[in-house]
Amino acid sequence: MVKPTRITNSVRDLRAAHGDMTQAELARRIGVTRQTVIAIEQGRYSPSLEVAFQIARVFGVGLDQAFTYPEVGEH
Repeated sequence: MVKPTRITNSVRDLRAAHGDMTQAELARRIGVTRQTVIAIEQGRYSPSLEVAFQIARVFGVGLDQAFTYPEVGEH
């Protein structure tokens, strides 16, 4: 069983805020599969740093607006 990542993200909200961009369109723009976008959104997969930056760039936001990692001691 795969352990969920502690990294959370706003990818679904960012897609909605950008004209209801589809998962397939985001995947195409960053060079991954739609299944990868789904897994990232569901917190089942942490993207590489490169993919995380690409996602943030597509939406014109900072990395910390697209992804968050809890401080030590937060759950």
